[in-house]
Order: sequence, then C-alpha cells, then structure tokens
Amino acid sequence: MHVRLILGCLLTSLAFGLLPDTVWAQKTGQQIKIGPQLYTSKNFQVMTDMPAAEAKDLLNRLETMIKLVAGYFGRPLRKPIRMYVAKDLSVWPAAELQKMEAEGLESIRQRGGLTITRTRGIRGGPKLDADAIVYATADHGTPQHEAIHAYCGITFGETGPTWYSEGMAEVGQYWRENDKGVNAHQVVIDYLKSRDPKPLMEIINNPLETTGDSWQNYAWRWAVCHLLGFNENYTARFKPLGMSMLTGSNASFESVYGAQAQEIDFEYRLFLQDLEPGYRCDLCTWDWKTPFKAIKSKPGSLAKINARSGWQASRGLVEPGVTYQLNTTGTWKITKMGEDLTAAGNAQGQGRLWGIVFNDYTLSEPFELGEVRTFTAPCEGKLYLRCGDAWGQLDDNTGIITVRITRAEMP
Repeated sequence: MHVRLILGCLLTSLAFGLLPDTVWAQKTGQQIKIGPQLYTSKNFQVMTDMPAAEAKDLLNRLETMIKLVAGYFGRPLRKPIRMYVAKDLSVWPAAELQKMEAEGLESIRQRGGLTITRTRGIRGGPKLDADAIVYATADHGTPQHEAIHAYCGITFGETGPTWYSEGMAEVGQYWRENDKGVNAHQVVIDYLKSRDPKPLMEIINNPLETTGDSWQNYAWRWAVCHLLGFNENYTARFKPLGMSMLTGSNASFESVYGAQAQEIDFEYRLFLQDLEPGYRCDLCTWDWKTPFKAIKSKPGSLAKINARSGWQASRGLVEPGVTYQLNTTGTWKITKMGEDLTAAGNAQGQGRLWGIVFNDYTLSEPFELGEVRTFTAPCEGKLYLRCGDAWGQLDDNTGIITVRITRAEMP
C-alpha cells in the first residue's frame, strides 16, 4: 500500500530519526531482545529489529531488486529509500515509535506495510524532488513490495493506478536476476488456482475493493502484471504503458490493449489454470498468427514442435468424427541430461506428444497422441500440440519433433 501526498515547495524532508550505531536491548526472563539498529547500503537506509544476519540478507535482496527495477524502467533511483522494518514492536523504545508517523506505525501493527511519498515539482519531470518513507512488517516480502512503491514515488512522483501499482509491487518483490519464471509464494499460487478467475476488467477497473484491500487482491493484480510483462504477445507494449501512467500521460489499459482484450483474457485464464512455480509466460505465449488450413490426405499439415514451448500450432484444422493419420520424426529431452525421447515419451508417459483443439477462445480437454498411427479429434477447430511435461519445468527441455498429419483416405 502507498500514500501519495503532494505538498508545497516549502516542505522539508522527513526526519528519519536514525539511531546511533549501538544496540538497544531489553531482558525478558532468560531471553534478550535486541532493539532496532540502522543498516545501510547504496540505495537503502533500514531501521529494523531483525537479527543482523536477516537484516543484511534483506539489504542484499533489496539491492538486487532495485537494480532490476531501475534497469527495467531505465531510471536510476534518485536517493536512498528510508525504511522502518519491524519484527517485534515490543522491543522498540517509545522514543523511536514516536518518531514514526501514525499511519505507518498502525500499518506495522496490522502486520502490513505503507509507503508515504511527498513530492515537489512536476510529476515525472527532471526537476521532480520526492521523499518516500517505508513502514513494513518483516514478514512475507512486505519490505520489498513497499520498496517498489518508494522507488516509483521517488523516481516518478507517482505509482500509477491501483492495479498497476500494487501488481508491479508484487512482480518486483518476486523478480530474480535472469529468471523469467514464476517465483510467487506458494500460498499465492494455491489461492489463484483454487478460485474461479476474477474477470480481467474487474481487476483493471476496480481501484479500491469494496471489501477492503488484501493479499488476495494483490494476488490477482500480480497475475495480470506478470502475464503482461512476460508474455511475448503483450510485453512490448507493457513497459511503455507503465511509463505513460507513471509520468502522467493519458494512456490506459483499454487504449493500449483494447484490440487484444479477448486474446489477453484467454491467455490470462490459461495462465491461471496452468500456474505453478517456474511457469514461463514467454515460453507459453499463445500463437495467434500462424495460419491454419483444413487437413487433406495430401500433403496434410506439417509442424515442428519444440519441447521447450507450450501449445504450438499444428497448422491443421480438424473435424470431429474424421480419422487422421499421424507421423512423427525426431527426438526431444525433458531434462538437460535426460534420455532422448520420441513422441511416445518415457515409460511414465512424460515427454509424450499431446494435442488440444482451440475453437472460438475455448479449448477442448487435452488428449494424448504419442506415436499413434491414427486419431479422431474430439471437436472442430485448430489443433495445437506440445511436449507433455510439467508447466514449470519446460525451461530445461531441448529438441524438436516434426509432426505430419494427414486425412486418412477412405478405403
């Protein structure tokens, strides 16, 4: 969560109230609780009661995250981000608690987070001057989430509409260097997969949930931003859209993606269906461009199916009740050092060729093909194919199998 305050040019910076480099402690029974200390790095000043090893680990994760975020937006952080991160408020001296703003302290007491940003100058302009202070509980990635709000506030003077602001804060806390896979907490993944998909436009157009904001609402916003940020069909427009919203232009989701709304909704629902740790949106991007033709006895359809990708176009239109002949050549692997497999896969069925039929943004149930000589499609539509492997484990797959499908000739 963040609060953005626009104040006059005479506003002075917040007094952070930094403690000297000493340890404040209180003894409770046989335990000694260590009070807050200041930990600093290039881009962060963190006052926290976390144990030293945990605090230093947090700083390292924050620095890695801010490097990735600044690289993504192409804007370096203007000044260090100041943070209060509390694990146990009972060990904080009263004098230190009094230095916190009431809203920030209350957010920590509620086991949440709050970023307060004060700006001077023109939003997104070169003369923008802004201060941000983060209040966060030490749990569940909250400091990283709030640090994204602070970065945007200091850099742009704005964090964008709620769906983008909170969604990107969640994306940011999960970013890993050179890793495009899903790294969301398992509880987030389990929640999204256990619910009917929230309508896409309900997420985009609902700035404040009527039931009060929650981690569940953050999860839906993360799903949208992660999909748009990594899916090859939409990623090229996503960063310019974000930059436009952060710098005060009039761009919106509808103005940028309106013509693709149906395709995005389809891929969003498919993403939620197949979601698991390691899932790669860039490898599972849906092919909307390849032309399809009715499959005839000669020459039929010919496609090269990559083991490292999700559903791929066979180029063939199938009809229910019609028998088709299947011929496959080549091998693939489902692990880096694994055995070469044909379309039949291994003894456990892994690496087997699978099919699915797309018709008017609806998919049939997936069906096994393997090395069958003939098959009958379950319904009419465009046939897509893939290597049967866990959705979160496609990255280490290699190899291509060539698939030719022809219409079986009547005797």
